[in-house]
Amino acid sequence: MRNEAPPYASDAVLHLKRVDPILGDVIERVGPYKIPHRPERFQALVRAIIFQQLAGRAAQTIYDRFVKQVGGGRFPTPAQVLAASDDTMRSAGLSRGKMAYIRDLAAHVRDRTLNFHRFPRMEDDEIIADLTRVRGIGRWTAEMFLMFNLRRPDVFPVDDLGVRNAVARLYAMSQPPPAKELREFGERWRPYRSVASWYLWQSMRLITAGDAADGASSKTTAKALPRKPRAKSASAKTAQRRPRKSS
Repeated sequence: MRNEAPPYASDAVLHLKRVDPILGDVIERVGPYKIPHRPERFQALVRAIIFQQLAGRAAQTIYDRFVKQVGGGRFPTPAQVLAASDDTMRSAGLSRGKMAYIRDLAAHVRDRTLNFHRFPRMEDDEIIADLTRVRGIGRWTAEMFLMFNLRRPDVFPVDDLGVRNAVARLYAMSQPPPAKELREFGERWRPYRSVASWYLWQSMRLITAGDAADGASSKTTAKALPRKPRAKSASAKTAQRRPRKSS
């Protein structure tokens, strides 16, 4: 899946550099705003449910098995999901809870109580409310869907630990700010808080303000730095100064 710059990328970068010099420095070091283009809808939400609380490799294995067992090698339709037996779903490695979540999502899509064709006419908060009616889809999952699948420019996931940690690190806070504080702090980045969030995530890959911008250079620099010699203890220094006894 290739990364692409959405249509608003240039305006967003100019705006963020103008209103926030600290984030502007991150932008200079990270480079252009390019994100994966994920046009799928039902598939993306099923994938998000499967990947919840699992390491990437394990989740990908279950996802691949799900596609093979339920869809015959192609991503299954909502009707195929609802027709699949418990044994089939379980053979893919799905827990009972995730089976229920995926079926609930499939039922909403089949019955058009969740209608993706309506989303272009809906506000972000309306879409979040629509998605979170489905079991197993929380606000964070809905926000990631808005950012990466619908490519909405002004989503701010204030409960995301990576965003909170990045703000604390960049702006010299003693601890990650709570959601309410972070929401107020992020007002400066409107109407491009999705882009600000992405750069905050990327900032966690940068070692220090003086390091090279690209990851390879940073790693080389970090590895090349010599270790400072350990300070000698007071007793060691005294022993060095003490003259040897004559035999």
